[in-house]
Amino acid sequence: MTLSTLKREQIKKDLKDNSFDVVIIGGGITGAGIALDASERGMKVALVEMQDFAQGTSSRSTKLVHGGLRYLKQLQVGVVAETGRERAIVYENGPHVTTPERMLLPMHKGGSMGKFTTSIGLTMYDRLAGVKRSERKKMLNKKETLAKEPLVKQAGLKGGGSYVEYRTDDARLTIEVMKRAEEKGATIINHSKSMHFTYDNNEKVNGINVEDQISGETYTIGAKKVINASGPWVDEVRSGDYARNNKQLRLTKGVHIVIDQSKFPLGQAVYFDTEKDGRMIFAIPREGKAYVGTTDTFYDNDKTSPLATQEDRDYLIDAINYMFPDVQVEDSDIESSWAGVRPLILEEGKDPSEISRKDEVWEGKSGLLTIAGGKLTGYRHMALEIVDLLAKRLKEEYKLKFKPCETKHLPISGGDVGGSQNFDNYIEEKVKDAKAYQIDEPLARHIVSKYGSNAEELFKIAQTAQYQDTGLPLDIYTELIYSIQNEMVYRPTDFFIRRTGKLYFKIDDVLNYKEQVIDVMSELLGYSDVQKELYKQELETAINEAQTGNNQPAVKE
Repeated sequence: MTLSTLKREQIKKDLKDNSFDVVIIGGGITGAGIALDASERGMKVALVEMQDFAQGTSSRSTKLVHGGLRYLKQLQVGVVAETGRERAIVYENGPHVTTPERMLLPMHKGGSMGKFTTSIGLTMYDRLAGVKRSERKKMLNKKETLAKEPLVKQAGLKGGGSYVEYRTDDARLTIEVMKRAEEKGATIINHSKSMHFTYDNNEKVNGINVEDQISGETYTIGAKKVINASGPWVDEVRSGDYARNNKQLRLTKGVHIVIDQSKFPLGQAVYFDTEKDGRMIFAIPREGKAYVGTTDTFYDNDKTSPLATQEDRDYLIDAINYMFPDVQVEDSDIESSWAGVRPLILEEGKDPSEISRKDEVWEGKSGLLTIAGGKLTGYRHMALEIVDLLAKRLKEEYKLKFKPCETKHLPISGGDVGGSQNFDNYIEEKVKDAKAYQIDEPLARHIVSKYGSNAEELFKIAQTAQYQDTGLPLDIYTELIYSIQNEMVYRPTDFFIRRTGKLYFKIDDVLNYKEQVIDVMSELLGYSDVQKELYKQELETAINEAQTGNNQPAVKE
């Protein structure tokens, strides 16, 4: 069975009728990683997500699988070493969702990065992170720095450093991990909320009650163990258990803004410190846009839809105009934005940027396992940590034995391309194959680059597509049908935000084709009139949030 929206009722039946070794609460990158690791070891796995997969933190990051250079400044050497090693694994297992990206680190007189400290820092980074020779740091003089990115501020420029990070599509990374977990036997569903725990006679957690957020139906999933991997909602989920420790989360918010390259013609990713508070932020070119972030402020408001405030937007605009003074961008140049919440573990008296990104596993008297903190880059290692403990408990309590973790060399869905070194060749081969399906080269190249070894499935859809009557271009129609059949898309926002990223990087496609997409989804998924109107309003709200930071749908004239 695939992660098909069309098989949703069958998936629910499987969740009701079976008993599982573990049920995971949370469908972000952490929950997806746990589901993959546990199912690969042979465990019977269920996973529920109350919203869409990756709808929380995992679709709202800086979209980098990075080694955490800034944590070196805070002397978090362990975090840098672990995440540096993990990012290479993430790239190797999913080169279709991860791309090496050279970063420029400009050094200015009076800035926080001097030539000597930058060189030492980047050398340490290369060693700790185990960076391959071709991607190691290079030190640049002023002329070489400007040759890399002419827009960088020239006044006081002393030179720069160049090093490699990995750009990713965070939401697609999550869904590809989830799809591989399903292939390994995990039973997975989105838009299904864990309401409360169930217990056995010894007051040990033995399952959860779930409410389908689409139909309102409630049912129980039975499991030997429950893992709480709900990210920013970790404390809320734990509050339903009688056994809690004294640890808690401290949420911080990060905001990113997107500007068209006609306004901000950035040719090279740049990592720079801001004038206002000396924090380091990224400016990254992507798909004809430049996106800039992130802010880092404490956050206590609505976790389901954090917003980019005017203060956030001003902070990032000021930072751009400080480092790229000839650009002179204005607030009106912002095409789109997103805000994400980081679930960090509370450390009293520390500023948002100083709080450690390290993860922790907590075990309650009830047997509930919780994982909190951590970074996108370290998701696989976080999963290894908690699934090792899970396997130990299942052996102690149920005499069950499972094989050790095998995800280090396990490609995620779409990643069966012969390794990262071969991915370019794989793309060329598949683009040639696409001719047999009468698919033109630009579309074929887009599909293979984005979907990797799953490309053939999309070629088949494109070849047989009756898309002309829908008013949709072939590329959007093909991705829409594929995402419904294989990626559990149910709402238009699932498709436009988390499966394609169009709301952030191609907002014109959303504005031009939203009605047609809703019509196709309504016909295929059998929306009621009420649902159709509700999802239409939900999409309008999301568009308005992205464009203005306001979460009220725009009033039509």
